[in-house]
Amino acid sequence: MGAAAARLAALLLLAAAAVGECVYIPYNTSAGVVGGKLNVHVVPHTHDDVGWLKTVDQYYVGSNNSIQGACVQNVLDSLVPALLKDENRKFVYVEQAFFQRWWRQQSNMINDIVKGLISTGRLELINGGMCMHDEATVHYIDMIDQTTLGHRFIKEEFGQIPRIGWQIDPFGHSAVQAYLLGTEVGFDAFYFFRIDYQDRDTRKGTKELEVVWRGSKTFGSSADIFAGIFPKNYEPPPGQFYFEVDDTSPIVQDDPLLFDYNVEQRVDDFVAAAIAQANITRTNHVMFTMGTDFKYQYAESWFRQMDKLIHYVNKDGRVNALYSTPSIYTDAKHAENVPWPLKTNDFFPYADNPNAYWTGYFTSRPALKRYVRVMSGYYLAARQLEFFKGRSNSDLTTDSLADALALAQHHDAVTGTEKQHVANDYAKRLSIGYTQAEKLVSSSLSCLSQSGSKSHCLSQTTNFEQCPLLNITYCPPSEMDLSQGKSLVVLVYNSLGWKREDVLRIPVISDSIVVHDSEGREVESQLLPIANASLHMREKHVKAYLGMLPAAKPKFWLAFPVSVPPLGFNTYFISSGKKSASVSLMSTLHPSQGSENSNMQIGQGQLKLQYNAAGALSLYSNSKTQVEANFEQKYKYYIGQDGNGSDPQASGAYIFRPNGTVPIKTDGQVPLTVLRGSILDEVHQQINPWIYQINRVYKGKDYVETEFMVGPIPVDDGNGKELSTEVVTNMATNKTFYTDSSGRDFIKRIRDYRSEWKIEVHQPIAGNYYPVNLGIYVEDGSRELSILVDRSVGGASIKDGQIELMLHRRLLHDDGRGVAEALNETTCFDNQCEGLVIEGKYYLKIDPQGEGARWRRTFGQEIYSPLLIAFAEQDGGNWVNSHVTKFSAMDPAYSLPDNVALLTLQAGEHKDLSALASVDLKRVFPDKKIVKIVETSLSANQERSAMEKKRLKWKVEGPPADEKIVRGGPVDPSKLVVDLGPMEIRTFLINFAPQSGKQLM
Repeated sequence: MGAAAARLAALLLLAAAAVGECVYIPYNTSAGVVGGKLNVHVVPHTHDDVGWLKTVDQYYVGSNNSIQGACVQNVLDSLVPALLKDENRKFVYVEQAFFQRWWRQQSNMINDIVKGLISTGRLELINGGMCMHDEATVHYIDMIDQTTLGHRFIKEEFGQIPRIGWQIDPFGHSAVQAYLLGTEVGFDAFYFFRIDYQDRDTRKGTKELEVVWRGSKTFGSSADIFAGIFPKNYEPPPGQFYFEVDDTSPIVQDDPLLFDYNVEQRVDDFVAAAIAQANITRTNHVMFTMGTDFKYQYAESWFRQMDKLIHYVNKDGRVNALYSTPSIYTDAKHAENVPWPLKTNDFFPYADNPNAYWTGYFTSRPALKRYVRVMSGYYLAARQLEFFKGRSNSDLTTDSLADALALAQHHDAVTGTEKQHVANDYAKRLSIGYTQAEKLVSSSLSCLSQSGSKSHCLSQTTNFEQCPLLNITYCPPSEMDLSQGKSLVVLVYNSLGWKREDVLRIPVISDSIVVHDSEGREVESQLLPIANASLHMREKHVKAYLGMLPAAKPKFWLAFPVSVPPLGFNTYFISSGKKSASVSLMSTLHPSQGSENSNMQIGQGQLKLQYNAAGALSLYSNSKTQVEANFEQKYKYYIGQDGNGSDPQASGAYIFRPNGTVPIKTDGQVPLTVLRGSILDEVHQQINPWIYQINRVYKGKDYVETEFMVGPIPVDDGNGKELSTEVVTNMATNKTFYTDSSGRDFIKRIRDYRSEWKIEVHQPIAGNYYPVNLGIYVEDGSRELSILVDRSVGGASIKDGQIELMLHRRLLHDDGRGVAEALNETTCFDNQCEGLVIEGKYYLKIDPQGEGARWRRTFGQEIYSPLLIAFAEQDGGNWVNSHVTKFSAMDPAYSLPDNVALLTLQAGEHKDLSALASVDLKRVFPDKKIVKIVETSLSANQERSAMEKKRLKWKVEGPPADEKIVRGGPVDPSKLVVDLGPMEIRTFLINFAPQSGKQLM
């Protein structure tokens, strides 16, 4: 053996000796809360978007990792053994859409282990919805539904009831979230991150990041919830505490025989971060959110370092560190028994720097937003029909649509802040869900319309068709040729709890048409020629969606009035024939106005609209309410900032940052086409080559329906554009306007002002935009101008007397918030793509002061729950003798009060509607015997009485509020009458005989 070899052997022996001296270190992680010390609650968590840069499936299985290295399966798979290594380790998980998939794929052994982890609190399921829903562009009914889906699974599988709201990533926070999806589901606290940067800085200075949030004026202190705002984000604190396998933070190196020993330094970093957070937090408790998006894919890499930190920090003794959860943290805060600052209203709009207001997403992807809203209303009706028919073991259910809608509420879904391929995936899921629900609806209507059928039938003899593309003038059943003695059966279902009068409009190919009701009486009808703009849109988009041109081409809209009982249907018949002389036929056509013409007026009833000689809408007058107002309807677009200035912030999917306003002008006058008839009048205007508008006034109705077709927005000039419509009046509104919160409460907004902190306005337009789901209104002491919408949009009152709604956005630059795509939606056909065209409606009404609330509530509910129309063909025979033509699930002589709606029981705030309302369940379900009724939390996972007893009550700074809270009392099981206070939603589980387990929500 040579000398070199001998030296090598010696080195190897030395190395072996050094390794042999390493010892096992038992890390002490058993610490709990310690009195008199600063307690650092270490909360391990992951935030798993159910779709954003990748689809929900790609995130789950970990595919398409060239976009983002994220695999939720890895997170949950590695979490279980990591938690088993130390009984003190804890973890919180949120998104049930992922967790339920994973759970159903596990063995019985893993299931048993996970049940043990959950029952002992080591794994806590918080928030509990299928997703972490958005709070700006969602409707409260969808928020309830998706939360209920998750909560009921957690209760049924694990016997657990989530206690904590964990909305850490949505882009601003709504009052409805605080009181409805917080207090009313039984949460004790609600934690989140995204609030305006100026608001956060102010709160840090006054130690008001943790507050009691009173989100409802109506419910006052009874709806208080503890709300914690994270001081920076939902990630680990400053000091480099990221411990994913590939993270760059320094680990805790505690082996003295290895290089880079750093225990003291890491403990110092931890203590410094804890003290810094304690300096802006009340009481001796701070929370470290240890995790972020899609972390813990190898969970042991995190827990190993947290074990060490807790062990060595507690040996150091300056602060006390413990494994914790938001529930433990909340209990510790509550135990301090101190009063907290009070927060009212909401946290909109959200900005994360002076030129970055996240108000663009209120409108982004308006077609997807509309699709979600349409499917939501359809789902409500389909569930009712599923209930009436009786749920069977067949494959026809609403479950697929429920799941798709739940995913669509995610804060990167309906918001429009996802990549295009992900948006396509959400739409695809909704389409699949609709297809299943459509079959169920057709089957249920066939059952209900069969002669003599009650709630069950063995076979369906009638094939009902529906028209999901009616908005683009495509409805094959109604476009049939009726000349050979055939007739079209139109069944109209009303999902609301009150009788409904409305006007149907369906496309037809012939002008020789007559309509009869279920009693055989001829019904007044009106034919309106279909505009070329509508036919052009129909042709292109039907080909884009179906891959082929439609066979027939309708020539007319057939409009006729319908009357439909509550929770029921009525039937109408359309056949070929001559109308009687007393029933009008064709709309009279008034071509374009010339500039020399005088003012022109439309409106058959009490409401009149006047257009001036230039073709512009100029006057609204209502003879019944004596309201008259001058106003204009205009369009403009904002140029999207491209990010090339001194501040590189561009306008994009999230951010609205206008770089100039361009009024859309016409050449001196707007050519009008006016259609007059006995049922409705229409005024058509081609505003410019890519904006078409129809104003519609119905006989007997006192609102204006405005239909618009917008797009393709031109971008040939290199500018992205954000299109708004505005209504301008001379009302003195004093910078004040009102927008809804998730379709519920209306909240007062004051331009350039925040009630709880002093705002410095850097973006006077974007910074005054708010989410509008139901409507927006202004008032001047004598009148109210209200506008209701058919989907979520952004809205504002930038000048006194004015309301504007953003209808469409097409942008050419990414706004730097992670999507890495411009918001530039297109439709493709014949190997060509062009900008997306949006078709939609909004509704305008001017009322005497204080009278608008009734319309906003009742008609707003009708917009959300449109009449469901189904078609069948009758070839000879007598439908009336072989079918039930009129049906109501309720007592025929009963309807719900004006301020109450099913499935959620909803009350308004109009002075007449704000009294206690009563619902007689015996008359709502006259054919069923109720044997048991239990009131539950909003999400139906616990009895209401138990929830009320255990919910934490919080002290608030200042004198007690002088409040009169009206809520319905307990239900007498013999009388079965439910009382509802204003804005109250009550959930009941009802058992019927002989069936059980049916649910009324």
